[in-house]
Amino acid sequence: MSSSSTSSTAGKNISRHHLNSIVKLVIYIVAYVVVAALVQYLVASVLPAFHVSLSGYKIYIDVLLALAFGYLIVYAFVEVIYWSMRFKYDHATARAVRNIFLLIGIGALVASIAGAIGGGAAGVATGGFFGIVIGFAVQQVLGQAVAGLFLLLARPFRINDSVNILGDAGVVDDTALLFTEIVKDDGTKVLIPNNSILGNKIYLLPKPQQQQQQQKQ
Repeated sequence: MSSSSTSSTAGKNISRHHLNSIVKLVIYIVAYVVVAALVQYLVASVLPAFHVSLSGYKIYIDVLLALAFGYLIVYAFVEVIYWSMRFKYDHATARAVRNIFLLIGIGALVASIAGAIGGGAAGVATGGFFGIVIGFAVQQVLGQAVAGLFLLLARPFRINDSVNILGDAGVVDDTALLFTEIVKDDGTKVLIPNNSILGNKIYLLPKPQQQQQQQKQ
């Protein structure tokens, strides 16, 4: 199979997954609206006719619905972002962007639910407080994730490149969202936080084949 046909097949697969992710997102949003409306109708109209009142538990039902559908909607949204990125970037870069938006989306979901429980000015204050707490909690992780995204986009080094980073020399085995993995000559694997790499010197070392050629010259 030629490279052009392989690229065409890969592009079709990405387009299909991209369309499926959009459809899932729309379905989850519509399902949430429908289920929330049905619950509202049952609690406000149907159950009171049978002398059953759940109005005092309505807030808890809404929270459960928001948690369940909110996570599905956030995850579907980041999948749309992932497959949109795959049209131009590889899996590692698209995955990094997806994970960053997933962290932000879950944090926003929790803060919004906390604010809705409080209600009014208290809800705004509660939501803001939870947002600050979540922000501080994921600050380190999010910083490393953003740094990993910059590394994936800028590509100062690639997989199988020989490098010296922060005094550790070896071959790049993987560049993930949080860490860059380097395998040293003795087989030791070093996980370097991505936010430590940015702002520091990166030495790109010649590969063994290049060293042999340089020695012959």
